Amino acid sequence: MLQEGKRICECSRTEIEAELLFECAELILPWLPPSDLASVSSTCKTLHRISRIITTRRASDAARSFEMNPIPFLNSVDDQPYWYFIYTRSQILGLPDSLPLSQQPWGFIPNPTNRNRPYSKPSSDTSFDLNPMCSFSRTFELDCGCDCKSCSQSYKVNEVGESECCPCSTIQPELLGSSPDAEMVMMECGPSCACGLECEYRSTLREISIRLAIVKDRRKGWGLHAAQFIGRGEFICEYAGEVLTTEEARRRQQKYDELASISQFSSALLVVREHLPSRKACLRVNIDATRVGNVARFVNHSCDGGNLSTVLVRNSGLLLPRLCFFSSRDIQEGEELTFSYGDVRLRPNGLQCFCSSSGCFGVLPSEQT
Repeated sequence: MLQEGKRICECSRTEIEAELLFECAELILPWLPPSDLASVSSTCKTLHRISRIITTRRASDAARSFEMNPIPFLNSVDDQPYWYFIYTRSQILGLPDSLPLSQQPWGFIPNPTNRNRPYSKPSSDTSFDLNPMCSFSRTFELDCGCDCKSCSQSYKVNEVGESECCPCSTIQPELLGSSPDAEMVMMECGPSCACGLECEYRSTLREISIRLAIVKDRRKGWGLHAAQFIGRGEFICEYAGEVLTTEEARRRQQKYDELASISQFSSALLVVREHLPSRKACLRVNIDATRVGNVARFVNHSCDGGNLSTVLVRNSGLLLPRLCFFSSRDIQEGEELTFSYGDVRLRPNGLQCFCSSSGCFGVLPSEQT
């Protein structure tokens, strides 16, 4: 009887220790970048098993549960399970890359020792506010917007007696794909508008609703693919990342070019130019998704323009435009999503292009630094 009692006590202690280990691992390991996670994994069998669980969960959803559907990494090329970056659903104010980034938890682990709490849900209490109406607008927001309660049914009479709809609704999806050289701009409601997030004039501010997957290619690396049929004119996602000054963007691009020349480093710095109404000047916005971004950072270039249209979206009350992707034609399930990075003639000695389109120039476009 005494021996049996000791065995029960030892079993109970083992269960308690396992529970405590999972508690600690759940609090710490999801915050680790891949290199640190690999170091922890090599210390003991239990932490190795937990690290593998975290790696599997990371590979299952690049969006960390902040989008409507999981967006998995699929790799049949090598043993890289995922690509590590900080996730944000919208633009954020960039910091010099000399400053360390605050970490973001990713890959919360199942806890088999506690059936009442099988796994932890990601918390939005991170260093990056993932609410698309908050993170960027807090810095660049103006207190203005429409006062419509239902924008699609709001009509006003102007000074000459003509009926006008909500001023935030100049959406023209029928123009998508009509001219690859046309600069397409649309207006939507913003942070100070009276309508709610369900308003049809806030379509680009909601979670990504299209099912997507990030697929590894032997030559191009990771690319974003459709995981369902996508009809022409549908909103895909915003190009989210750090908004930089031109000076910082040029400095980073020079660093990225140097890294790319000696390794397989791939940057995701995009320069957006919006021509002002006078057409004599343009507004330049630099968005870098290399360190902080969303799944749009995996959209690859195609010399023939690809199957995505880029649309500048201006939200009422926000000073800077947002770059959003719409499907320029019907896209089949499994098809890669691509667009044109810009004029290839800017960098005749740029990186090799593997888009395989009929009009491929053989070189990727790149901003001159």
